[in-house]
Amino acid sequence: MGLISLIAALLLEQWRPLANHRYLYSQVAQYANFLERQFNAGEVQQGVVAWLVAVLLPVIIVGLVHAQLFSWSPLVALAFNVAALYCTMGFRQFSHYFTDIHLALKRDDLTGARELLAVWRGHDCSGLSREEVSRLTIEEALTASHRHVFAVAFWFVLLPGPSGAILYRLAYFLYRRWGESDTPDLVQFGRFAKQAFRALDWLPMRFTAAAFAVVGDFEDAIYCWRTQAAQWPDPLLGILLAAGAGAIGVRLGGPYVIHGTAVERPQLGTGDEADAGFLDSTIGLVWRALVLWLLMLMLLGIARALS
Repeated sequence: MGLISLIAALLLEQWRPLANHRYLYSQVAQYANFLERQFNAGEVQQGVVAWLVAVLLPVIIVGLVHAQLFSWSPLVALAFNVAALYCTMGFRQFSHYFTDIHLALKRDDLTGARELLAVWRGHDCSGLSREEVSRLTIEEALTASHRHVFAVAFWFVLLPGPSGAILYRLAYFLYRRWGESDTPDLVQFGRFAKQAFRALDWLPMRFTAAAFAVVGDFEDAIYCWRTQAAQWPDPLLGILLAAGAGAIGVRLGGPYVIHGTAVERPQLGTGDEADAGFLDSTIGLVWRALVLWLLMLMLLGIARALS
C-alpha cells in the first residue's frame, strides 16, 4: 500500500499541483501561533511541551484515523494516504522556481534568474554572477528535493499510515518557524524544535545522499561526502550537498555576496564550475534517485509478500 500511495500521490501532484499550499501553511501557522501564546515564556522546557503538543498530537490522531479507515476499507485508507502525501510532499512545491530559473539562464536573462532565486531563497540576489546563481539554484534544488520528497517518503514508509509524513512536515515547519528564529523570545523556546528536526533528519539525509551516490558518480560522491561534508556550516546538510555535488560532477559551496557582504563557505565537489547545463544534471539526478527508492520499496514489498 505504501508504494502505491507514493506513486499515486506523485502522479496526482504532477498532473494537478495543489493550489492552496499557502492556505494549508497559514492554518499550520495559526496553530503554531496559538501554541506560542499558550506556552512560550522563553524557556526550553516550554518549547519541548509546545513541540510535543504541536507534532505528536496530530500524528497520533492521523494514525488512529488511518487505522479506523483501514478496518472499514483498505481502499479508503489508501485514499487517505494519497491525500496526506499530496498535501505534504511533491516536486511541484519547489520545481517551478527551479524550472523558471533554468529557463531564464538558457535565455541569458540573468536579471530574471536573480529575481526568481531571490524569491526562492528569501534574500537579495541582485549581485550574483551567472555561476553563483547556478550554484545556489542547484544547492536549493537538492535541499528541497530531500525535504519535500525523499525525507517525507522515508518517514511515510517507516511509520503506519501517513503518520510519518505528517511528523516530518510538522517538524520541519516548526524548525523553520521556531528553531531558526533569531527573535529573542524564541531562541530558547525553539531550541528543542531545532534539535528534534535534526534528529528526525539524521537518517533520511543519509539515505538521500546514498541514493544520489548510487545513481550518479558513486566514487566522487562518496569521496566528497567523506572529506567535505563536515566542513559545511550545517554538517548534516553538508552530507547531502557534498554527495550531490560529487554525483553530478559540479562545484558547489564557495563564497558569494549578499547585501554587499561576502558570505564565506567551503567548496563542495571536485568537478566543473556550475552553469545552466548542470541544472539539467540536477533534475536528472533527483528523478533517478526517486526511481531507485521506488524500486527498492517494490523489492521490499515483494520480499515481504513471499516471506
